Amino acid sequence: MVLDRRTYRLVDGERIEGTWRPIFIRNGPSYFLADLLIFADGAINCWDWVDLDGLRAKLDSGWVATELEAGADASAHHLASWRFDGPEVWVTAEELLGEVADDIDRLNDRPDSTERCLQALDRYLETRAEPDRHAMRAAYLGIPEHLRHYALGDMDAKDGPLRVLCTPLGEETTYGERVTEAMHTQALTYFAERDRWATEYRENRPADGPDQAERPTVKLASVPGRFPAEPGVLALRNEYPVSIAIAGDTYASAVHAYWALATTDEAARAAIRGTELAFGVERAVGRALLRPDWPDLRLAAMHAVLRAKFDQHPTLADVLVGTGDARIEYNVSSAFWSGGAKGRNWVGRLLELVRSEFVAQRAGFLRP
Repeated sequence: MVLDRRTYRLVDGERIEGTWRPIFIRNGPSYFLADLLIFADGAINCWDWVDLDGLRAKLDSGWVATELEAGADASAHHLASWRFDGPEVWVTAEELLGEVADDIDRLNDRPDSTERCLQALDRYLETRAEPDRHAMRAAYLGIPEHLRHYALGDMDAKDGPLRVLCTPLGEETTYGERVTEAMHTQALTYFAERDRWATEYRENRPADGPDQAERPTVKLASVPGRFPAEPGVLALRNEYPVSIAIAGDTYASAVHAYWALATTDEAARAAIRGTELAFGVERAVGRALLRPDWPDLRLAAMHAVLRAKFDQHPTLADVLVGTGDARIEYNVSSAFWSGGAKGRNWVGRLLELVRSEFVAQRAGFLRP
């Protein structure tokens, strides 16, 4: 199972998040260890671009191999080659498809099969209604079989209480256990105890708030050309054309203001003020010298520019505050300012900081 392996590809300037996992591809008589690339838009690369249905076809044909033939040759390009003796594989074709579908859900900040099952479990525990039990069973069976025992995060009980509760009295679980009323009662007791432990844990922790954001990540992708008439959260981008007064001058966007602060060259500043669109600002700066201390000042400068932008445009501050506690991931060519696998995401982090300042200010916690 792939965890926290991230990649991306660019499509028309838009960053499409992705992940990958190792697979064997069978090309002719030999197997090749390769990467199965999986992207948020459902595109999958296995030496060919496919979707989930296409991946199923590749599995059915044996191109993506979940069965390995003893005595066959295998290769990891430019690294090693070997011959299979007694090969064992850990996932079936259906399990691999399930893992890939889960990856696509997670890349889109949607509940994966395990999370959907746990949501169905909570509904059943609340209602005890048979239709909700059926929905819970369907969701449980939707988890790739080799991952079901991880569903509860309990390596002692594994998925035992869940599969028992999914199964009507007198019928057999997926493990062949015939379910009795006593087993159902024991499973319900398990979940009642689990809820009690969770409550005690929450009550014993410092009440500082959740560890993770409750809202899905806001991805501020770059905008090719001009902004749409209704930009929504894209108005949070630095290129958005809105005047900003800072350091005695007024600029056409946050990008204009930032680069004007970066240089003491008055001719470059005049060129920046004369540039209509943010996309031309770096060209207007040209080879003008930046302040020698700029690497140490740029975070404070960007914070000042963002504060000025949202202070001077309350409707944009409303858009920023409306993102709640979501992580803001910014996309720009600089790895310092941009998010993603290798970026430090400083624009996104500063937007989150400015957002918290506005929330605190509106709550009377901080003075304007």
